[in-house]
Amino acid sequence: MPVALALDLAAAAPTGRPHLPYLRRQLPRAHRILKPALRELSIALVGNRRMADLHQRFMNLPGPTDVLTFELDHDARGRVTAGEVVVCVPHAARLARAARVPLRDELLLYALHGMLHLAGFDDRTDRDFAAMHQREDDILQRLGVGAVFSRGAAAAAATAATRTTARRRRHKGGTSR
Repeated sequence: MPVALALDLAAAAPTGRPHLPYLRRQLPRAHRILKPALRELSIALVGNRRMADLHQRFMNLPGPTDVLTFELDHDARGRVTAGEVVVCVPHAARLARAARVPLRDELLLYALHGMLHLAGFDDRTDRDFAAMHQREDDILQRLGVGAVFSRGAAAAAATAATRTTARRRRHKGGTSR
């Protein structure tokens, strides 16, 4: 029997507020596809300053990053049952513009990325990185959104600034586990 996801969304970044209804619709659908042990998920859309503060506090790294993920509770088998994903809206907006993808889809990609971390996915090795981003695109395609990560990489490659390299460089240390 599928477990319903309790979803809490908040936008501290004004540019994120219009995207909350879209995320509220898409994330439970992504959860049903992924089928993680996760039962409670909080998503916070924040600005550069707040993200930089959190990045420094929890990862000891300066400056903002794209997404931070926090495990809040676990079941008896050690699986994450509650977590929080913090997404940097200005960071997403910059990459969405460069990749020519809608901001709401980039925000969904980041939230899904956090959800995958909470479900046990990792992206520290090249192999895991590729597998995790393939899973993101697979879920996004099943949602009818399309492959946001690889579409962004292709658009950036066309402008000589590969998004995959930028994401990997910026993502190293971007997740708190």
